Amino acid sequence: MKITPEQIERLYQFTRQHYVEWYDLQTELVDHLANAIEQQWYENPNVHFEEALQIEFKKFGVFGFMDVVEKRQAALNKKYNKIIWGHFKDFFSVPKIIITFSLIGSLFLMLKNFKYAELISTTLIFGVIITFWIGLLIQKRKSKKQTKESGKKWLLKDIIFGYSTFAGLSYLPLQLIINVDFENIGNLKALVISSITIFLYLIEYIMLFEIPSKAGKYLEETYPEYNFVT
Repeated sequence: MKITPEQIERLYQFTRQHYVEWYDLQTELVDHLANAIEQQWYENPNVHFEEALQIEFKKFGVFGFMDVVEKRQAALNKKYNKIIWGHFKDFFSVPKIIITFSLIGSLFLMLKNFKYAELISTTLIFGVIITFWIGLLIQKRKSKKQTKESGKKWLLKDIIFGYSTFAGLSYLPLQLIINVDFENIGNLKALVISSITIFLYLIEYIMLFEIPSKAGKYLEETYPEYNFVT
């Protein structure tokens, strides 16, 4: 006995009812549940569909699909971090590496020689924080509009257009600035602040512009069916 299209739709509905909002995870769970139910029918053809569904759902434990969702989120967050790292490494190849170190050197010289070094540094740090949150808001709105048009959410897409772990990192240079005497700043501290500030701007650029511009490519690599259902 095989699962019918109507029963497949019921399985999708069931996953949504149990707080699985992403289409890719729904599909993964529907496939698992359908195969398990068919196995039950093979062993006992008299089992009702809904009864078989509840039997399989209980196997997921007290938290239902939560463990599956968390594991998938962890795996895709790891994948996303690798994507960021891959783009970041590109800035250490010619000619980008020349531009990167020129920016670090320029900021270093400003911190060492300009009277208003503290103001410059504070402005740049607040700049990276503010532009990050504005960019994140724009990307989230764009993603929300696309989701509304397609009617489907994808977990990796939500991570790409709504990733916010970087927000915590953006405050790190601010902590450094608070504890630095800019009138007598040493070479090492000036270099550390310059490097971290420029690297944060690079990461922000990667997260808000480079990766979203190639989101379709990464989504197709992760979900072969992506183009067929969007």
